[in-house]
Amino acid sequence: MATSMGLLLLLLLLRQLGAGTGADTEAVVCAGTACYTAHSGKLSAAEAQNLCNQNGGNLATVKSEEEAQHVQRVLAQLLRREAALTARMGKFWIGLQREKGKCLDPSLPLKGFSWVGGGEDTPYSNWHKELRNSCISKRCVSLLLDLSQPLLPRRLPKWSEGPCGSPGSPGSNIEGFVCKFSFKGMCRPLALGGPGQVTYATPFQTTSSSLEAVPFASAANVVCGEGDKDESQSHYFLCKEKAPDVFDWGSSGPLCVSPKYGCNFNNGGCHQDCFEGGDGSFLCGCRPGFRLLDDLVTCTSRNPCSSSPCRGGATCILGPHGKNYTCRCPQGYQLDSSQLDCVDVDECQDSPCAQECVNTPGSFRCECWVGYEPGGPGEGACQDVDECALGHSPCAQGCTNTEGSFHCSCEEGYVLAGEDGTQCQDVDECVGPGGPLCDSLCFNTQGSFRCGCLPGWVLAPNGVSCTMGPVSLGPASGPPDEEYKGERGGSTVPPAATASPTRGPEGTPKSTPTTRRPSISSDAPITSVPLEMLDPSGSPGLWREPSIHHTTAASGPQEPAGTVVAILLLLALALGLLVYRKRRAKREEKKEKPQNAADSYSWVPERAESRAMENQYSPTPGTDC
Repeated sequence: MATSMGLLLLLLLLRQLGAGTGADTEAVVCAGTACYTAHSGKLSAAEAQNLCNQNGGNLATVKSEEEAQHVQRVLAQLLRREAALTARMGKFWIGLQREKGKCLDPSLPLKGFSWVGGGEDTPYSNWHKELRNSCISKRCVSLLLDLSQPLLPRRLPKWSEGPCGSPGSPGSNIEGFVCKFSFKGMCRPLALGGPGQVTYATPFQTTSSSLEAVPFASAANVVCGEGDKDESQSHYFLCKEKAPDVFDWGSSGPLCVSPKYGCNFNNGGCHQDCFEGGDGSFLCGCRPGFRLLDDLVTCTSRNPCSSSPCRGGATCILGPHGKNYTCRCPQGYQLDSSQLDCVDVDECQDSPCAQECVNTPGSFRCECWVGYEPGGPGEGACQDVDECALGHSPCAQGCTNTEGSFHCSCEEGYVLAGEDGTQCQDVDECVGPGGPLCDSLCFNTQGSFRCGCLPGWVLAPNGVSCTMGPVSLGPASGPPDEEYKGERGGSTVPPAATASPTRGPEGTPKSTPTTRRPSISSDAPITSVPLEMLDPSGSPGLWREPSIHHTTAASGPQEPAGTVVAILLLLALALGLLVYRKRRAKREEKKEKPQNAADSYSWVPERAESRAMENQYSPTPGTDC
């Protein structure tokens, strides 16, 4: 152990000698259990973090107002070393960053950012302005300073967030960065009782002669004398851990003491009182209420709490007889492993919330899941949100509320559609994957469909099948009269038939009965039908109308179609033959009658002629005047 400690001391001293003795080479401030260094350089945040990490640290954290004051002091040291600066704003990287894809959280002090060395939720923040909500790129935080103005304790540097920069392009107004190095403890600075100089070499490659606290494992080179090398004396010390949380240099009494000066030089190096002896020697003493430590220089209070051993938010509580103490944390915090500092208690581990628990520094808050809302003031529970409430339903047709959610449904003949499944789209039953639902014609409608039949056929009671229907006799020459054709051209299916007058063989008017069938609107779609299918029987002089029907009932029993068709065909053939023979007989009878000129005249009866000879205006019958 002694050998390894000697090698460590030798390495530290060689490094210190290489750096030279004299003035500080870095801007450094040490306090508590950490040291802060400030550096100039136009680097990206990643490059700055890499330099800090090479010496065992990270970009600095600013987790409290006290820590912000330490960072401000080290920046003030750096700016005093710089040449005269123009009036401009400068930025210095710290270790607060937000990764790409992580969005702004306005409810937290750090707004979703986290410290490079660990820790996301800390109560202190000092933002310069409202943050921009951006999740598409990594964002980094820097301290914003007016380089031409002195840094005042009451005006702590503001936080500014922006792009993290890249090699060669650090970002706008970036002037440097601040590093932080943490240690398990600190030694007090060495006290000199006479002329001399102390140079400290720290583990993070920094030398200084004016540290207020010296980190553990630092080396000290003490040179006594007034500059004459022949009379100068050198002493080497190492900051070691003497006991748990107790660190010192292992030296006794003031250094570089001289009878020439006694207590007149730097109070003899004593912490409080210096007492001179008669032979030029002197001793250090302490005031009432304090006691002298083993180094015979430093005084400490007999009240253990006087030195503020508890850190952070912990409070020092004296033990019995004032000989010891304990640290106590505020509500929501607990002591860490050192029993000197406080860390946040994660209350969410005990599941105090009905649904979601969010831990915060020193406390927690309850939140509801999506689809729920707080039950009311003081209730603490979450109740379901009725998404289907009147006037708020997101569904086009049916909406069913469920616990924490909802689902949409559609009426018969529609299916769910849209990216979010809230809209309803009509189902075309006529082109379904299982084939058409009708035996003949199929008409799609909004939410339903209708079946129809070809001319000469009617819809069966089941609303799907077609059977041979009654037929109308007409001229053998072709289709119905012109009036019927005109009406047919304006509608998908012919209108209901009416009785139309025709002339019989003797020329007397008579009515031909027809069957009235339902018609459909002109905008209803219809399946195209080949011309040869309009007359399934093939008999001349027959015209059959399509029959359509709304399909609303289930299929029922059907009559045998073959027998009906055969009988109807025979009847149609007989009627056609009869009509044909009568018309032929009439034409032959007209041909046999002789034609003469008298056929074009009509004879007047004789009585009518004698009446014409009388003049009713004649006063004397038989005369004209």
